Amino acid sequence: MSATIGVITFPGTLDDVDALRAVRLAGATPKQLWHADDSLDGIDAVVVPGGFSYGDYLRTGAIAAQAPMMQAVIDAAKRGMPVLGICNGFQILTEAGLLPGALTRNQGLNFHCVDTYLEVANADTAWTSKFEQGDKILVPAKHGEGRFQAQPETIEALEKEGRVVFRYTDNFNGSINAIAGVTNETGRVVGLMPHPEHAIEALTGPSTDGLGLFHSAIDAISKIGA
Repeated sequence: MSATIGVITFPGTLDDVDALRAVRLAGATPKQLWHADDSLDGIDAVVVPGGFSYGDYLRTGAIAAQAPMMQAVIDAAKRGMPVLGICNGFQILTEAGLLPGALTRNQGLNFHCVDTYLEVANADTAWTSKFEQGDKILVPAKHGEGRFQAQPETIEALEKEGRVVFRYTDNFNGSINAIAGVTNETGRVVGLMPHPEHAIEALTGPSTDGLGLFHSAIDAISKIGA
């Protein structure tokens, strides 16, 4: 039976359709989820996509983190459901308390839209098992508030526990330790600022490297159900 991966749409979301397409091309069944709903029945994994939910008012991701669907995601994540936050989705996951740290204004206060190589720092998560540690993947990044920040003790714990998942090879936004993505203690919840869903087809993306995250999730889902 095909894995079903849900993608949440909030007011201001931009990349939900792209994420749904990535899920389909990876071989899973995509399912659109609405922010005001609160059911994950039949869903095996969730993608919290990029965009500008609620216009980035208050703080990026702060309002979306309070949505009914996010409470369902929080509960499901505690039970082990794989969850991926991309760009604004990463910001939402930190605001919801599912991932540590915060995403702040880029170094230089500029919005960047670039293709960037990421180094895979942890290939043992639900979203990176199809990679090898040290792999370089080429994906687009487009954000103004993607500079990863955290308290020194949090950074120390992330590094010591191997919970840094991706690092920038160029660190254009000034993130601490060039951190582009992190995971929770279980390795099932991952957030990253760049956009793997925009690197799934040779015709439109800089690469097809992004498919590896979705293939990894499908593999993780099959093992959870085994």
